[in-house]
Amino acid sequence: MSARRLDPPAPPVDPARPVAAPGAGDLLTLAELQSLRRTSTARGAWLVLHAWAAILGAMAASALWPSPLTFLVGIAVVGGRQLGLAVLAHEAAHWRLFTGMKPNGWAAKLFCAWPMGIELGAYRRRHHLHHRHTQQPEDPDLALAAGYPVGGAALWRGALADLSGLTALRLARAWPGWREHAGAMLRRLRGPLLVHVALAAGLAAAGHWPQYVWLWVVPQLTWYRLAVRLRAIAEHAMVPDDGDPLRNARTTAAGPIARALVAPYWMNYHLEHHLLVFVPCWRLRDAHALLVARGFGARMELAAGYWDVVRRATARTAAAPAGALPRTH
Repeated sequence: MSARRLDPPAPPVDPARPVAAPGAGDLLTLAELQSLRRTSTARGAWLVLHAWAAILGAMAASALWPSPLTFLVGIAVVGGRQLGLAVLAHEAAHWRLFTGMKPNGWAAKLFCAWPMGIELGAYRRRHHLHHRHTQQPEDPDLALAAGYPVGGAALWRGALADLSGLTALRLARAWPGWREHAGAMLRRLRGPLLVHVALAAGLAAAGHWPQYVWLWVVPQLTWYRLAVRLRAIAEHAMVPDDGDPLRNARTTAAGPIARALVAPYWMNYHLEHHLLVFVPCWRLRDAHALLVARGFGARMELAAGYWDVVRRATARTAAAPAGALPRTH
């Protein structure tokens, strides 16, 4: 996973007047903030189409040129775009994927959330709490990145569990819907079932129904889970200051391979997302450039790439815990 270099850090804007916990208005001008926050239905629709085109293209390539190589590459490509659909559902949870509330509801559910088994409303409520209490005891996602660094063997065991499907099986067994009555469970599942039946039926009509199993279900059970683990580590694990918005989330440089397989749709600019939560994902790179140009690069928590994140996550000191890996959902 090669990494595109992030802009080099610049000296602080005003060292004589440091801002301990800056907000968006302390860092950028009002005109810049207004420009960054504009949404675009056309751009959001293009991102959704891009994700599905990559998924269907990988399926088509594997069907036209069947081989172990096209199968394995297809798993990684589809799993990466499945994470992309989850990222776009996350955009809709912030009302940033499309212009208007209705498209960020039903359209996002149908094309992004339901294919990945995400209950958009419940996710939106939980995720907003994560932003309100980032890295604080009330953060509902605090456990996702807790416990790092760990020993290298522990991380690789977790990766093997992801790629073997064991992580997905554990999460399925822990699904809270199993404890509900049949009616409530059906209401949870009907949207995802609708989308999955439509996808399987479409592939069957095209004469390629096995692709639903091998290049939709298998990637979702394997590569997608590994990508989610890497995402959790990169975004909040081992951050240096839980109370500083420039240092309680991390931006990770990502080259073309990383963007294709583990960091779709600018999700690697996570510090900028937390700092400027109203900015759509396709403007986060611009936000990063503006912050560096304003001289905040030296204060920002940055990683040179996802291998750099893995290196940090496995550099366990004697004082660091050696127990189980954090959960990854």
